Amino acid sequence: MSNHVPSPSSRSPLLPERHPTLDFFVVDVFDAAPKGDMASMEHPIFSLSTKPDRRVRHYEHNGKFIEVKPAVEGLATVHDRDVLIYCISHLMAAINDGKAVSPVIRFKAHDLLKATNRMTNGQAYQALKAAFERLSGTRISTNIVTGGLEEFETFGIIERARIVRETRDGRMQEVEVKLSDWVFNAIQSHEVLTLHRDYFRLRRPIERRLYEIARKHCGRKSEWRISLDLLRKKCGSGSTLKEFKRLVSKVVEDDARNSHMPDYRVRLEEGADGELVLFENRGSMPSLAPASDVRVPLLDPDTYHDARLEAPGWDVYELEREWRSWLAMSGAEPPRNADAAFIGFCRKRCA
Repeated sequence: MSNHVPSPSSRSPLLPERHPTLDFFVVDVFDAAPKGDMASMEHPIFSLSTKPDRRVRHYEHNGKFIEVKPAVEGLATVHDRDVLIYCISHLMAAINDGKAVSPVIRFKAHDLLKATNRMTNGQAYQALKAAFERLSGTRISTNIVTGGLEEFETFGIIERARIVRETRDGRMQEVEVKLSDWVFNAIQSHEVLTLHRDYFRLRRPIERRLYEIARKHCGRKSEWRISLDLLRKKCGSGSTLKEFKRLVSKVVEDDARNSHMPDYRVRLEEGADGELVLFENRGSMPSLAPASDVRVPLLDPDTYHDARLEAPGWDVYELEREWRSWLAMSGAEPPRNADAAFIGFCRKRCA
């Protein structure tokens, strides 16, 4: 009998589907598609490390700053984010169903583990307890707007987590989580994006972070580029640029071989000012018409944030598609300032 064990290079870069018969409606109000808040998708709040990360992180970009201070157990990790995604999805489904919501959510721990493609053994429940501690202990100070409000105070990603019922062997049955006002404001203002289910099957924290950034910035565009150094900054990586390039190159190689990254291909290319990372829409989400078709350049990523303030509750990518189609059909001259013109369109369209 062969005792052959697959080598790491032959192993699938995706985790197995641990619950292939899962009906995502494990909670009556739970939407079939997981969702993440856009602020923490864009900015480096969660640690990429699988070991306790006790660095104080300070990030500034385009006049926005965020400072993240760890708990004794370390910063909340990218995998801890699963809890946040589950809670956001739960509340968005309720809002879409016309139900009243609050920052306090009660659910079965087993449902969360299954929905996020985790094991359901004792170790998984202990890991979930540790995630709650890091999420509530990690403190954020920022001027990033969510729901039209600017926060300058320090707050936790979640305010608290409480185990409502626990079995005799110590496994959680029911859990109650209270989200921070910052996250809840984002939910009420529909500042969330749908994530591919295979997000929970990505093995490496950097893969999850790359997907989040691509989903936020590339969205429905056909492609999006970012410098390797700025991407390192947005990922919150503590690695040197050389080491970060090695990590990204490994993702690029695996994706070229297996096409495992959800929604977007990832490539490295040389630019005039250094190395760039290119994200290409796979077509799993409808792409916007190429910019050349409507003679308007791609918008600055921050423009989408401003557009959401003008059109709360609207899908700004759909508004962009509508705006570009209108420009193409009208035959009008391309606007001198595309970002300002789009903001103006959103303002009038939603008045």
